[in-house]
Amino acid sequence: MTPLYHDLSDETVVVFGGGSVGARKARGFDEAARVVVVSPAFDERLLSLAAGVGNEERGNNEGRDDEDHDDDGDHDGAVELVRAAPGAGDVAEWIDRLAPAVAVAATDDAAVNAAVESAALDRGILVNRTDVSGGRDPGSVVVPATVEDDQVTVALSTGGTSPALAKALRERIEAEIEGAGAMAALSGEIREELKAADVPPEKRREAVRRVVRSRGVWKGLQKGRSYGRQEADTVIEEVLDR
Repeated sequence: MTPLYHDLSDETVVVFGGGSVGARKARGFDEAARVVVVSPAFDERLLSLAAGVGNEERGNNEGRDDEDHDDDGDHDGAVELVRAAPGAGDVAEWIDRLAPAVAVAATDDAAVNAAVESAALDRGILVNRTDVSGGRDPGSVVVPATVEDDQVTVALSTGGTSPALAKALRERIEAEIEGAGAMAALSGEIREELKAADVPPEKRREAVRRVVRSRGVWKGLQKGRSYGRQEADTVIEEVLDR
């Protein structure tokens, strides 16, 4: 499988299944897209999401196809709950009606999940089926574990084979990228400044590379942006004076 970041702005994600797995899936998409959950009953976390109430507990998805997530952020409540129990023969009509960019099969009925997968693939819609692991058909997606620090995002996936490993790796990477968002902002700013100053591309690239690899700049950013900038300016000056 090829990892991609997909912009779901103004798109719909439909989740079939309102249990704990469906709730976790909805939380994974609700900040990026309109999420519609179709189910005869809803997990308390889904009710909170639909009401716009943040929930810090996501539960473990060991044995499911997606990777483990934890989320301490508030959500904007962009989740719509539709109380219905479509059977396998009704799924295609629901997908045609909602026209989603992604369909999630998260029910406890294998036949319904298979129907969701089949209808989505027939229509060229991305599908995430939660009751299988390992290999995937073309058009299937696995939702990865993610680590974020401001605008820096790292996605992790074991192909759905070991959510526990994905969680362990995520915890290790969280510590490794602490402060990466501040570094991304600073290095991006420096890159634009050097470009505006007509610094030759080779020198510009070298300066930015040295900044992002400088322990002094990283440590400075831990104290505050001004300290990080001061350390970065020293690094840049050394590069440009050579």
